[in-house]
Amino acid sequence: MTARQRLRILLVGLGTSVVPLDTAVNIAFPSITGNFGLPITMIQWVVISYVLTYSSLMLAFGRAGDIWSHGRMFRIGLLWSGVAFLLCATASSYGWLLFCRFLQGIGASLIVSCAPALVTGLFPEYRRSRAVGVFTAIYALGSAAGPLIGGMLVQIWGWPAVFWFRAPIAITALLFLEGLPAAPRSEVREAVDLVGASLLALSISTLLLTLNQLRDLTQQMLLPLALSAIAVASVIGFIRWEDRVAQPIVNLALFRTGSFAAVNFASVLVYLSSFAVLLFGPYYLVRSIDLSPAIAGALLGTSFVGSILASPLAARAIERLPPRRIAAFGAVLSGFGLMAIGYSNLGAYWQILAITSALVLQGLGVGLFQVAYMDIVMRTLPRQHRGVAGSIAMLSRSLGVVSGATLLTLAFNAIGAFDLAAGQTPAARFLSSFSLTFSAAGIASVLGGLLVLAKPGRR
Repeated sequence: MTARQRLRILLVGLGTSVVPLDTAVNIAFPSITGNFGLPITMIQWVVISYVLTYSSLMLAFGRAGDIWSHGRMFRIGLLWSGVAFLLCATASSYGWLLFCRFLQGIGASLIVSCAPALVTGLFPEYRRSRAVGVFTAIYALGSAAGPLIGGMLVQIWGWPAVFWFRAPIAITALLFLEGLPAAPRSEVREAVDLVGASLLALSISTLLLTLNQLRDLTQQMLLPLALSAIAVASVIGFIRWEDRVAQPIVNLALFRTGSFAAVNFASVLVYLSSFAVLLFGPYYLVRSIDLSPAIAGALLGTSFVGSILASPLAARAIERLPPRRIAAFGAVLSGFGLMAIGYSNLGAYWQILAITSALVLQGLGVGLFQVAYMDIVMRTLPRQHRGVAGSIAMLSRSLGVVSGATLLTLAFNAIGAFDLAAGQTPAARFLSSFSLTFSAAGIASVLGGLLVLAKPGRR
């Protein structure tokens, strides 16, 4: 690999990092709600408006990149994101902030939908697994750095800093990126399936909103029912349209082979279960172990460190072993790590050592799974559809995170309600719910590993 190619990989990684660095926003939640005088429950829409947007558009933008050029779509995403970051930082009202988060979601979708295709395009095809390893390591590094950088910036400059600090990163990558590889050209003139893209965006957004509303199902049922009806209708419409259109966004026949559908569902399960770390981990570390927020954030980051370490190991292992075995092993390893986190309450020194070890183990498992899973998707779809392949891989992550936020919270609250009826103290209820929820999450991850080993169907 030449020095020019290494520089391009570095710049693509720099530009891509603005998306996983959004974990910096989480640390600014208290500052945002305090600035706008909002109840804590309202902060969820800062996440929802962003996640719904980029999740709904990823496949469509990935397909557009396959047709028009991954590099072009990626650079548009960098420019769009740079402007959106500045708009978010200057938001004068909560409503304006939510609209700017919607704009930021469009930029994130443009970047993430084409970034995997760009990175793999900079490597020879026989080194595809190493390219995937580089991409997953970049993403994990950004996710780990977000809370640490965000905490320092909020303390010095307030919540707007978690947005504006990424604008110069995006613009720097944009200015120095040129001559990126385009999508492989087809002899047939292709067009983006706008009808399919619209139905897909409606399907994903209403599905994710339905999952979000499940937490309030006891208080209102009309909205979740309406959203679920729209989601079902739009999914059916999307499937029927894609089966008859000449140039679909994604070839749905791939998902009718049990093995490909199983590995994608396994990915959702792995990311769903892994989200327990970010969802409940901070409360456990701060309230139960009595760590400061800064130390708790650094400790949680060890999970991402595990993923970073696992990425190159997985890339090399895939060159010698079937990727499905690596993915299955990673999912199972992550599951055991989650179970270990749930029962790491050993007291004082050993407690911190135990949870750190469990977090690293869980992160290693996720890192192994990520690289192997993305390699499976990349090799299943034709090379000229690499944008769609990368988008499928990133979309399964989003679906897992959103469904995890809902289902894990429901499980945690249900266990807590049972313990309350049994007369346990609040502290005991929390530890019991924490342990059992992480056990359930671990089982889900192990199940995902078993699904990956489903007998491959014909391509």
